[in-house]
Amino acid sequence: MAQHGDLRILSGTANPQLAEAICDHLGCKLTPILAETFSDGEIRIEIGANVRGADVFVIQPTSSPVNFNLMQLGLILDALKRASASRVTAVVPYYGYARQDRKVVPRAPISAKLVADFLTVAGMNRLLTIDLHAGQIQGFFDLPVDNLFAAPVLLEALKSLKGGDEMVLVSPDAGGVERARAYAKRLGSTLAIIDKRRDAPNQAQAMNLIGSVEGKIAVIMDDMIDTAGTMVAAGEVLKANGAKDIMACATHPVFSGPGIERLEASVISQVIVTDTVPLRPKAKECGKIMVKSVAGLLAKAIHNIHTESSVSVLFV
Repeated sequence: MAQHGDLRILSGTANPQLAEAICDHLGCKLTPILAETFSDGEIRIEIGANVRGADVFVIQPTSSPVNFNLMQLGLILDALKRASASRVTAVVPYYGYARQDRKVVPRAPISAKLVADFLTVAGMNRLLTIDLHAGQIQGFFDLPVDNLFAAPVLLEALKSLKGGDEMVLVSPDAGGVERARAYAKRLGSTLAIIDKRRDAPNQAQAMNLIGSVEGKIAVIMDDMIDTAGTMVAAGEVLKANGAKDIMACATHPVFSGPGIERLEASVISQVIVTDTVPLRPKAKECGKIMVKSVAGLLAKAIHNIHTESSVSVLFV
């Protein structure tokens, strides 16, 4: 068994609040890092402490601004490699470019694979992430990948809201059926599916409902909310089919473009998300959004990886 040095936690600028919360759970402090931007946009990175022989974990979701955060992560990884860290684990709660995991049109890149290659070449020895948009992205890496599920965090929130009312878990498309079914099984709830047809990127039209939601609390399950087109369209279908209350639940609160405005004007009463992506100012002001932290989940995973314990015990 490989022996690694002392535990070190570093953070890029994408989500320092999550990194601080993880350190609180682990009872340690963030290793200092200088992250500056030159006037022409170039990024400057300097590790502020000795990491030679250390077991280093870098907290950096590649959320908006995606390209900046991705490049900053790459430079941090390279700096750690050149500083002789024993092992470097990239903790990327939200993996950007994950939706581009295959060719759907001719002459298009497989961007998720390119990102995997970039992080590997930069110096990453292991990846820790949460709810990859497509599970097969794990195969893009020739190194260990731990794809945690946010289910323990979100299930706790749903159980507290369920009360005595009957809840039905709704998949907004065919691709999310497995996720919704897993949640429904653990909540003892029924399952419904919405037949969705996508006309263009970031545009979705919800069509038919498979299952019954009449008189029930309908919870739309997805891995992320981006422009909220899918969620809002699904909500309208559920309302038309007699749902008593309509909620939404997703791991990654991307909320780009008109996402927040759409949610505020929608029939959805509450949206439960995690802090894998920091909320933008507009999202923080939205009264419908409830944020649950994944810091404890990631802290346990980091501790188990560092101590060479099982990570599979964290999967629900």
